[in-house]
Amino acid sequence: MDAMCEEQTINKSLRLSRYVLKHWRKILFGFAMSLLTVGFNLAMPYITRYIIDGLTQGDLALRHLILLPALYALTSLLAAVTSFWMRHTPLRIGHAVEADLRADVFHHLTLMDRAWFRTQRTGDLMNRMSSDMRQVAMTVGQGLMQVCRMVFVFFFGFVIMFSISARLAWLMVLFVPVMSWSFSRFARRTKQTHLAVQEELSRMAGFSQEAFAGAQTIKSFAVESRWKGLFCALNDALVGRNLALARVHEAIWPVAAFWLSAGSVMILVVGGRSVIRGEMTLGQLVQFNQYLLYLQWPLLSLGWILSLFQRGKASWERVGEVLKSRPSIGDGSRTDASLEEVRGELVFDRVGVTMEGQTLLHEVSLTVPEGARVGITGPTGSGKTLLVSLVPRLMDPASGRITIGGRDLRDYPLSVLRAQIGMAEQEAMLFSDTLGKNIAFGLNEHSEEKVLEASGIAHLHGDVEAFPLRYETMIGERGVTLSGGQRQRASISRAIVREPRILILDDVLASVDTSTEAAILENMRPLFQGRTTLFVSHRVSTLRDMDFIVVLEAGRITQQGTHGELVRRDGYYKRLCEIQELAARVN
Repeated sequence: MDAMCEEQTINKSLRLSRYVLKHWRKILFGFAMSLLTVGFNLAMPYITRYIIDGLTQGDLALRHLILLPALYALTSLLAAVTSFWMRHTPLRIGHAVEADLRADVFHHLTLMDRAWFRTQRTGDLMNRMSSDMRQVAMTVGQGLMQVCRMVFVFFFGFVIMFSISARLAWLMVLFVPVMSWSFSRFARRTKQTHLAVQEELSRMAGFSQEAFAGAQTIKSFAVESRWKGLFCALNDALVGRNLALARVHEAIWPVAAFWLSAGSVMILVVGGRSVIRGEMTLGQLVQFNQYLLYLQWPLLSLGWILSLFQRGKASWERVGEVLKSRPSIGDGSRTDASLEEVRGELVFDRVGVTMEGQTLLHEVSLTVPEGARVGITGPTGSGKTLLVSLVPRLMDPASGRITIGGRDLRDYPLSVLRAQIGMAEQEAMLFSDTLGKNIAFGLNEHSEEKVLEASGIAHLHGDVEAFPLRYETMIGERGVTLSGGQRQRASISRAIVREPRILILDDVLASVDTSTEAAILENMRPLFQGRTTLFVSHRVSTLRDMDFIVVLEAGRITQQGTHGELVRRDGYYKRLCEIQELAARVN
């Protein structure tokens, strides 16, 4: 029942009308402008009729010959003014809907967990945030304007045309269902080809994103020509998809033009005979023909509108797929909103993690007293990063549980839990911004004093002083302008600047030399006091001063103890010490 209610809530929230109807005042204004525009345009053929009939019959007074053209000009001017607002208002609504929708999608993406992003292509998400959003906005803006105008034109236009000549009006009415049927067939094909284009755009965006991010790797392997060939193949495929869409879309116009030409010929034949027989005046025939010309664009645009709505529907479905996705990690029914701080010992109770049918952690049990410094080491792929990622709930265990202060991690609101954890990951992710703002990333308010202090502790301040703009230096996407060691030290600074209760450092000293490592560890000694610290490392020099050390092998804890205890036991840690001591003597 809860799942059904949740599904109904999701489907209700995914209705595009929820974004459109909030602008109901502008929509009503746009309707009014459309009605006035149509009214003015329908009034002008009346004036033309009276002028022609008056001149033909010779009873048009001179003052009427002056007043009627002046009235025609005034009506035309008013039609132009209202037409501007008729077009401008729906387009504004479309842009507003696009902005609201993009904000909601971006917010939704920030709630998604790491496991979900692993299943997505970055280029595809970017395409949905840009091209698909734009198509939805066009459908809302152009669709509102064209449909509104079309309804008014067809209704009032045909009412007047029937009042002039029912015979001619019925001839035109007979064309509408035939044209609609023709256009609907093209519209269905348009949706399919548009989806194919969007998928091809996503593939190209993903390929380009990977090529730019991995430019250094491509150059180092001298495979630029190969990647150019791959890009050209994708480019050619996209051109082919767009041409297929164009063939479907552009075929609508010749079909519409054919039906309109056929209608014009029939009106001239049937209407001309009526004028000859005296059943209608020449002015009425001209007036009717002007209405036909005025109906020409709505009739021509009928196919285009159907195509527009099909493309918009396809893009909305692609956006909806993102909004329908739900994170596997988040606040739930068991979340206790009264918990506002994270304190107490950290306990892993028979924790197991399984991914794609493979068990990566096997019933790991570990108790970390509050304020303790724990070193974690083990062979590559043993589950070290996986273990520490469970603490901020970047993923949840498949079995067992993790508690802090006796409370399950899932009891804490995510915002409370993560706000009190500082994490420096093995692969430092820095943003295309100034170095100072990257360090202060986790602070609610930028504090230069805290940035300087954190930078000093991470032994980064000396390097920054050599930069021309110091902390205002733009570091480029992913920190490409910094060395590997500088990126890691910036990541350490970002983790400690928020003064967290739990500090997680995942192999963050791997890219620094031993003297810099010693300086950083010495600077961090006061920081470790009273703060629970999980320090993942392969270096014995980093681990030796920890309160105790945990050795992970193949997802299991195989050893646990202080540095002194572990070096006296046979096992991985003792071998690691011997290898590193031998390497130090050789160097």
